[in-house]
Amino acid sequence: MAGPKKTLLISTLVSSLLALRASGENVFGVRDGLHFDIESRAVNKDGSAPTYKNPKASIEARVNDLLPRMSLEEKVAQLIQGDLNGWMDLRDPLDNTLTYNQTGLQEMMRLKGGSIWGGYLVPWEKFVFAVNVGQKYLMENTTLGIPALIQSEGLHGFTNNGTIFPSPIGLAASFDTDLISKVAGVTSAEAEGLGINHIFAPVLDLARELRWGRVEEGFGEDPYLTGEIGHAFVTGLQSGRRRNASSTAIAEMAATCKHFAAFGSPQSGLNLAQVSGGERELRTTYLRPFNRACLESLSIMTAYSSYDGIAAVANTHLLTDILRTEWGYKYWVTSDAGAVDLLINLHNTCDTRECAAKAAVENMSGEMGGGTYTFLTLTDQVKAGKVNVKYIDATVKSLLRTKFALGLFENPYPYGDYLSTLRTPASRTVVHDADAESIVLLENRQNTLPLSPSIGSIALIGPQSNRVSFGDYVFSGAVDNGITPLDGFKQHLESIKSSTRVNFAEGCKLWSNDESGIPAAVEAAKSSDVAIVMVGTWSLDQTLLWTPGTNATTGEHNDMSDLGLVGAQLELVKAVKAAGKPTIVVFVSGKPTAEPWIQEREEDADAVIQQFYPGELGGLALAEIIFGAVNPSGKLPVSFPRHVGTTPIFYNYLKGSRPSDPGRILDDGTLQFGHAYVLDSPAPLWSFGHGLSYTTFNYTDLKLSSSTIGRNQNFDVTVTVHNTGNVAGKEVVQVYATDLISSVVVPNQDLIGFKKVDIPAGGSVTVKIPILSSSLALWSLRNTWVVEPGNFNIKVGTSDQAFAQTTLTVR
Repeated sequence: MAGPKKTLLISTLVSSLLALRASGENVFGVRDGLHFDIESRAVNKDGSAPTYKNPKASIEARVNDLLPRMSLEEKVAQLIQGDLNGWMDLRDPLDNTLTYNQTGLQEMMRLKGGSIWGGYLVPWEKFVFAVNVGQKYLMENTTLGIPALIQSEGLHGFTNNGTIFPSPIGLAASFDTDLISKVAGVTSAEAEGLGINHIFAPVLDLARELRWGRVEEGFGEDPYLTGEIGHAFVTGLQSGRRRNASSTAIAEMAATCKHFAAFGSPQSGLNLAQVSGGERELRTTYLRPFNRACLESLSIMTAYSSYDGIAAVANTHLLTDILRTEWGYKYWVTSDAGAVDLLINLHNTCDTRECAAKAAVENMSGEMGGGTYTFLTLTDQVKAGKVNVKYIDATVKSLLRTKFALGLFENPYPYGDYLSTLRTPASRTVVHDADAESIVLLENRQNTLPLSPSIGSIALIGPQSNRVSFGDYVFSGAVDNGITPLDGFKQHLESIKSSTRVNFAEGCKLWSNDESGIPAAVEAAKSSDVAIVMVGTWSLDQTLLWTPGTNATTGEHNDMSDLGLVGAQLELVKAVKAAGKPTIVVFVSGKPTAEPWIQEREEDADAVIQQFYPGELGGLALAEIIFGAVNPSGKLPVSFPRHVGTTPIFYNYLKGSRPSDPGRILDDGTLQFGHAYVLDSPAPLWSFGHGLSYTTFNYTDLKLSSSTIGRNQNFDVTVTVHNTGNVAGKEVVQVYATDLISSVVVPNQDLIGFKKVDIPAGGSVTVKIPILSSSLALWSLRNTWVVEPGNFNIKVGTSDQAFAQTTLTVR
């Protein structure tokens, strides 16, 4: 017989288990006793199909039905990113062997089956085979049949021989949200056919620290522009529905907004370094683009860095208080690659893998690969009572919502006709438009441009003139699909039957101080009617960027202490200009180049063009711009400093933060002293919003829908824009606001609206731009958003040139 002590222990255990069941918790991870058996969880006890398999049921009903059927081990496996190479050999991009490792497949899906990284360059047939094998195993050979997210990069084209578009900073230079949605739509359609359903884009980090190598990946320095371009990108990626998906599916592809949050302003411009700031800067600057672009995105990725001393991957204020509670975000959040490990080896806020996993999952974030897979400790931590299973459940639910929103439970597979979605003529049209609209004309002295198609000869000079310079996050060998400027000029001239001769000379390398090629470049200039000198920065594809022994000046983990031209490039420009021929300088870069010599004096460059890293037709688009077949319409999404020492240079600095009493060093070495700065100027070479055209525009009849509004009242800005030149052109109408008197210090001006319009020569267009009252709000002393009563200056034009302005009064 059992003794009294033993009886008491059994009674206590039974009571505890009953209490746990009553509370809805289960230490074994699977809720039992309701409508299914643990051995047969994919059907109900009465044999009927479960709600989660009903394509007509609501997403939330399906999530709530599926979660309690899952074991703890299955839940944890959902939260860890797996990899296609777990069952496929993906080392050789040319190998098309269609075989897989069964043991590797089973083990991968047992431990890391929630999402699968697929960002590899392999033959499309092999990729489709790999995805089909993985998804079929999950759907047909696991108890619950939960499909995986299949993931790839897609900042400006997905990373398995997809169409490559201009880098994001170049896309932003278009100021064309409709075009951005088309670009993202092409990326989505191409990736979707191969079975990819989750794209790691867009990047919403602000370009306020220009030394940072990843400036090219974002949409510039301004929160409003970044939010609008980001929203257009998310919309383009997600709009539509996958084939044969459930009727309740709401998206064709899952976008991933990153990096949440404040990642783009690291101390000293060094990747992963701390970001300093307070709540007001966080709210008014870094979070605004995410709030605009990402509330409907199906995924968000956290940042590597810390903000105000708290690592983003474990920042409860960011991830729980703001994102989940205040904003109500309900979809998947994941760490960046290896970011959870950084709590141990970078931030030093944890000393064990268990601690790091607990810190991340308690903020409802999953773990991407690249580290030690700290989340593998969660099963034991839950069983030991160190991690509450409610955090696991909440995080799994967010992932399941994303999967049901994509309709993956009905069809997670690649399409049989995937070839019909890849590299189509329509895609080529979109990339051509994007390449043309992202080019910015910075200077055009004495109307040097456009060149006449009948000009006798041009010299095409410089290390960027016979090179395809894509930004980072492209696949290995992607440049083979691009057109160099040299080939682009030849193609364009041939297409218009021009007899213009092209004299080519490289002059120097991007990465060398060797000036031995400059004399040949000078001779090419002297024997031509016009010289075009192409210089800038360079990035590499995702294989070479991380290969030891390679070099780059932009891209992830390539940060610069100087924003000037590297090596012999500036000497090349000076020598070519000294040859005495009209000289056009083209910057091809991923970030602003600080070279006052090229901008300051009329006797220096006759025209200057900025081409942020282009897409596949960038070389052709540049030729079309220079010869006037296309009128440039790009605007700068980021300001250009005179020197790295004058940064940060963003236009929307807080009032009083940029006094100007400049000095300078003259060409003959004479020192002219000032105070702000002693021998330089805090004013940018070219400011945010700047961009010239081959025509001219005039603004009249600026009107507000009401000159006086209430604090929560939206309003319209209407203005008539006249094309006063001889050619049709596209103009970006930009609206800025300044809060004249405020309770806290606010920016000297903020972009609050814009619209790109096409106006025929001699014509005019009346443009109406709706403005939300929230665009006038500030983060108050009481830590709330407030639109304060008072007067606001409303300016229409560009940030460095106001064509018309008026006053708005808020009561």
